[in-house]
Amino acid sequence: MQWNRFVAIGDSFTEGLGDVAPNGGHQGWADRLAATMAAQDPGVQYANLAVRGRKLDEIVTVQLPRALAMSPALISIGGGINDAMGPRWDLLRSKKVLETGVIAARSEGIDVLLFAFGDVSRRSKALGAVSSRLRDYREVIHSVAEEHGCFLVDFWDERIFDDQRFWADDRLHLNDLGHERVAAMVATTLGLGQFDSRHPLPPAPALTNRDVLISNAKWTSQHLLPWVGRHLRGRSSGDGIDAKRPQFDTIEPDLALR
Repeated sequence: MQWNRFVAIGDSFTEGLGDVAPNGGHQGWADRLAATMAAQDPGVQYANLAVRGRKLDEIVTVQLPRALAMSPALISIGGGINDAMGPRWDLLRSKKVLETGVIAARSEGIDVLLFAFGDVSRRSKALGAVSSRLRDYREVIHSVAEEHGCFLVDFWDERIFDDQRFWADDRLHLNDLGHERVAAMVATTLGLGQFDSRHPLPPAPALTNRDVLISNAKWTSQHLLPWVGRHLRGRSSGDGIDAKRPQFDTIEPDLALR
């Protein structure tokens, strides 16, 4: 299957944080997917409206109408983790918001791609507190995807992503290797080809206890404490950030999966 117009909406996962481009910007799985589509059809048009820190309400009420106005053939909706990490998590409301967005897209004949996120407790005790919320949200996403005929990529049982080498220094966002693997999973799910996303990296050198302590201290000071500070002040990492690809454009196939 091939789509000639693809719009990605969501938060930092779809914006591509952690996958740094040569120009200092961010690439990410969606750029890599679009490049793979372009390698098969150079006329593919791609836009990315995702902005870091955005919650489901903002994704569905702000980004989605802009996406629908562009009359895409395929929309990806990735969001909900920022909601789950907040102090007031409302699963039923998240389901209602997500389903409203999906219905709006499907009613116009647009194919929709959804994501069920992974079990963060397997790789981070600090993030384990939201694991049960993501598990419940996963069930919601499966239900919505099945009822409305959406494509679904589910990371819950994908233990390959438990390897910290797929993650950026902040431990929240995938790095270039991680985004490449996600793009491979998505491309396979969409029927664009068979791409290997599950082969593990070579064994990593063993870390000493001192290495672990230094790494954890660095992460706490550089990432955890600033994140807590922003949330206490009601700020978001996405404040003042605009979409990186707000209009349709072609994309070069240099990031295409092989």
